[in-house]
Amino acid sequence: MALSRKNRALYIDQEAVSALTLLKSGLLAPVTELMNEAQSKEVLNSGMFKGKTFPFPLILSPNGKINETILITAKKGEILDLICDNTFVGELCVEEVYKIDPHERLRQIYGTEDLSHPGVNATYKRLGKFAICGPYSIDLSSVEAIRNTIAQAKEQIGAQHMSAIFMAANPLHRAHERLIRQSLERTDLIVIFLLKPYHNSNLTYELRHKTVEYFIENFLPRNRVVVVPLESSYLFAGGNEVILDAIVAKNYGCNRLMIGQNHAGIGMYYDRNANKSIIDRLIGIDIDVRIASEYVYCNQCKTLVSIQTCPHGHHHHISYHAESILELMQQGLLPPAVLVRKEISAMIVASLYPNRFKNLAKLYYDIMPVNGLLEEHSEKDFYVELMRLYQTTSLT
Repeated sequence: MALSRKNRALYIDQEAVSALTLLKSGLLAPVTELMNEAQSKEVLNSGMFKGKTFPFPLILSPNGKINETILITAKKGEILDLICDNTFVGELCVEEVYKIDPHERLRQIYGTEDLSHPGVNATYKRLGKFAICGPYSIDLSSVEAIRNTIAQAKEQIGAQHMSAIFMAANPLHRAHERLIRQSLERTDLIVIFLLKPYHNSNLTYELRHKTVEYFIENFLPRNRVVVVPLESSYLFAGGNEVILDAIVAKNYGCNRLMIGQNHAGIGMYYDRNANKSIIDRLIGIDIDVRIASEYVYCNQCKTLVSIQTCPHGHHHHISYHAESILELMQQGLLPPAVLVRKEISAMIVASLYPNRFKNLAKLYYDIMPVNGLLEEHSEKDFYVELMRLYQTTSLT
């Protein structure tokens, strides 16, 4: 859009644009508009909004001296331009401006205000001292594109039941694959919301999307799984992540949310002689939330197993820690195939280390079995064949 200069402006970042887009499109219902001060206090005191669970107030509180000056002097009914990265993204009609406590805001979202936490610190830097509410306009085309993708996939197979999985796939490993397969047994269509964070994503969204699509194309019924992006803003941080996931999934039309047992934000606690989790706080959100078993590789069973059913102790188990698997890849090492499918490891390491070998063709033909024909091979092909050699066992 062309930058409008007729109105005064608020300067917001991409995370605020993402949150405003979700809100305006109805994906955060029961909340459908920016909260005023009275509504914010209601949510703070009860954790509810219109009789349904909502974890914290939905507000717009941009930081910076220019924004603070605008907010302090804004008049009811005034139209403010919304500017992101020097681009006009929408307009807001001022209804109310009120003061907030940024530290309290951090506690609402993260459960802590400890600025040594990277997420807390990043959110604190973008928080102002004043919140503003009022009707606004913003481009909803990105959300509409996702809605159309899901609707087309649903119509193609006549799906009556849809399950959602929120996943970073950073990287996609065997336990992720098992969760997807397990979910597919109990639903018509799976919607994978592939997270697109703003900070510390490690692997690019495009690369992670490529690996997920590879798995779907080659190892699943393609028409029963759809992958869509979800911008993972500050809204989905902290212990409230599962609640927001459930709300977004429901508003996209999903009947069930599948999460892993070690999913961030489940938050087990003890109440009235029973183990409970944050899921037990979901009130009025009509979606079935299922927690899948934790999966490990057992070197006695020689396969991927649930810790609920494997009789062997944890000393026989290899866990699927994404951070450690990714660290191997970042060091240029191919993780064992029991952790990550070799084709996916090859994609990722080849992307992280492009043009790594001085003479790839010679190396390929010197080490790999070939049929005598001169063929062009990529670094990905080389890694896949190398992994096959690693798995050869006749001389070990």
